[in-house]
Amino acid sequence: MDDQEMQLKVKRVTDKFTESMYVLANEPSIALYRLQEHVRRSLPELVQHKTDMQSWEEQSQGAIYTVEYACSAVKSMTNSSLYFKNIDGLLRQAISLKEQINSQGRRKRALDPGMIKDGGDKQSSGI
Repeated sequence: MDDQEMQLKVKRVTDKFTESMYVLANEPSIALYRLQEHVRRSLPELVQHKTDMQSWEEQSQGAIYTVEYACSAVKSMTNSSLYFKNIDGLLRQAISLKEQINSQGRRKRALDPGMIKDGGDKQSSGI
């Protein structure tokens, strides 16, 4: 009986040892499996967030470029006030010259009434 008891105790110890070794050997794989499950569940959402952030970054870069371009345009417009003043002066001068030409044309017509009847061409009327 001693021998049977001893065999039973040895069998229990070896079974417990085998079970412990099995648990220890499989524990990392279970942890890795759980980690893999977590990654599979959360990865699509993370990818979506990444693409959203990239899209927002592109839109932000476009808006920043537009604002910077508008600011430089406004700055160049403030620097071009001298040119606008020159244009204003030239336009006023052109209007004044046109009015002078118009008034000279009216004087000539008033002095030569035959120009109006003949269409303004003295050579065609034979005079």
